[in-house]
Amino acid sequence: MQKMLVEGGHPLNGKVRVSGAKNSAVALLPAAILADSQVTIEGLPDISDVYTLGELLEEIGGRVVWDGQTVHIDPEHMISMPLPNGQVKKLRASYYFMGAMLGKFKQAVIGLPGGCYLGPRPIDQHIKGFEALGAEVTNEHGAIYIRAKELIGARIYLDVVSVGATINIMLAAVRAKGRTIIENAAKEPEIIDVATLLTNMGAKIKGVGTDVIRIDGVPSLHGCRHTIIPDRIEAGTYAITAAAVGNEVIIDNVIPQHLESLLAKLREMGVTVEESDEQLYIAARDPLKSVDIKTLVYPGFPTDLQQPFTSLLTKASSTGVITDTIYSARMKHVDELRRMNANIKVEGGSIIVSGPNKLAGARVKASDLRAGAALIIAGLMADGITEITGLEHIDRGYENITEKLNQLGANIWREEMSEREVVQFKNS
Repeated sequence: MQKMLVEGGHPLNGKVRVSGAKNSAVALLPAAILADSQVTIEGLPDISDVYTLGELLEEIGGRVVWDGQTVHIDPEHMISMPLPNGQVKKLRASYYFMGAMLGKFKQAVIGLPGGCYLGPRPIDQHIKGFEALGAEVTNEHGAIYIRAKELIGARIYLDVVSVGATINIMLAAVRAKGRTIIENAAKEPEIIDVATLLTNMGAKIKGVGTDVIRIDGVPSLHGCRHTIIPDRIEAGTYAITAAAVGNEVIIDNVIPQHLESLLAKLREMGVTVEESDEQLYIAARDPLKSVDIKTLVYPGFPTDLQQPFTSLLTKASSTGVITDTIYSARMKHVDELRRMNANIKVEGGSIIVSGPNKLAGARVKASDLRAGAALIIAGLMADGITEITGLEHIDRGYENITEKLNQLGANIWREEMSEREVVQFKNS
């Protein structure tokens, strides 16, 4: 096991390129199951979640060939093989195999998904959609069994706006008979990306990006070539980092419209933000003003940027309040920031940050993916060296984050943990 060491006090300058969207990739790969010939996806991020999904595709008989950050998936010999545990437990997005295998084979057996623990994240809306399409869903021995004689289009109203449920129902419905209407659908750019892939495969989908999606089922789908969109959460993370410790940073391969809520808050704090077609220019300014944020479904402020933004607020004057309405338990980074001298607390469902704070390096643990990003940003802001463990979470979602930040002038490196440190980490 490794730990990351971050030396603070190094202002960032230069250009960083954003990778393909993690939250698209984890749905695009399972979506390839639905085709009857080869699907090629370009621009995939070099992260562990992507390779885990590739291994799952191979488990069910797919031929997966990697060519750098392009993958060729041949689904011709795929079968509806149960995926009860194993790799499924490594990431939550494994649940997209439910919708894709149901759409292709009319059955699926998938273990309960894993990934970062962010409090209860039920899949009841996914199941509601599958059942509306004609499937029988049961929980047997810790796995979800989904079976249907045939899938028939239906009108499905989501009780809560859910990205996962919207995509999963879409995957199941594209090869169902008749029309499916998803009401109160999520609008995230990643959903549009998945729908673009499916449309290129021959699916008939309208209304994506609005709260009503209409799908006319087709009997079969063919292969295609698709290029993934840039990762708006990675772009946002670097924008926050630049606001915290940057002089002048250019973020390349970004769609600024996907980040309007974040950029508005950065400007409100006093950060210089300039946009072009595929780039952002961020210049930090002192002092920063505190702001309040509330996470909301897209196009509101992303829950995935709540934790990195918390670190930025420790630098701002006065008091800022962060309320996460999506994942109320997404607050494990708070205790770790306290170890670094942050004046921060949790009250009810909100995080209260009183600044400005002079952070100090400490030994901290990343409890989940975005908490890891928050701790890296805090380490860059702090005096001394910060040691971060739990890197398996960070590596699930950020491609070469150490190298990218070092190219901007950071001083970050990794070291192998001693046996004693490994034992302490596992017992913590």
